[in-house]
Amino acid sequence: MNFLTIGHRGVMGVEPENTLRSFVAAERAGLDVIELDLHLSKDGALVVIHDAEVDRTTDGSGAVAEKTLAELRALDAGRGERIPVFEEVLDAVRAPLQAEIKDVAAAKALAEVMHRRDLVSRVEVLSFHDEALTEIARLVPGVRTALVADHYGPEVVERARAAGAGTLVLNIRRLTLEIVERARAADLRVIGWVVNTLDQLRLARALELDGATTDQPEIKRTGRFTA
Repeated sequence: MNFLTIGHRGVMGVEPENTLRSFVAAERAGLDVIELDLHLSKDGALVVIHDAEVDRTTDGSGAVAEKTLAELRALDAGRGERIPVFEEVLDAVRAPLQAEIKDVAAAKALAEVMHRRDLVSRVEVLSFHDEALTEIARLVPGVRTALVADHYGPEVVERARAAGAGTLVLNIRRLTLEIVERARAADLRVIGWVVNTLDQLRLARALELDGATTDQPEIKRTGRFTA
């Protein structure tokens, strides 16, 4: 089984999350896939940041959607890093990407980039929002999508199917064998997040998941010995 190790916002356990520095470090660490988060700026730029506000991850304050790209660029996102736009990440690393739509409005902007740069094979689109997945699937035929869930039960499998997703990305602390079996019966891949400890990695392996999203690059190395 090809068990994927996915870098969560790059390698946010050791570098400032969702920065070019973090993404380059994830690629150098040999992680199979890099996950990132997308919002729209006030002037429509597709920016890479997790929260709807800049307060937690930068030296600024306020909503991402109320700031222009220039205003967002002026902020320090950690160790002198700046908030990148999505296309900068595409150019900075060559690894496959998981692009999580945090704001449904970002789906259209992401679709435009995916068409322009022919990204269907490189980028899998993730979201907690079912409607974001159906919208990106409408805009980008053939796109691979994944439903992300934190608080969920067995019904998450039907939600994924209804949204046309091929993968579930699920909080590993709530993941059960029943849900994994339901997902397999529905021909869905299952990825656990966030896998940062050896016990969590062992659980991901025991449940025969397709991969693990991690903050810690050493999980990649450790994972080779837990199969």
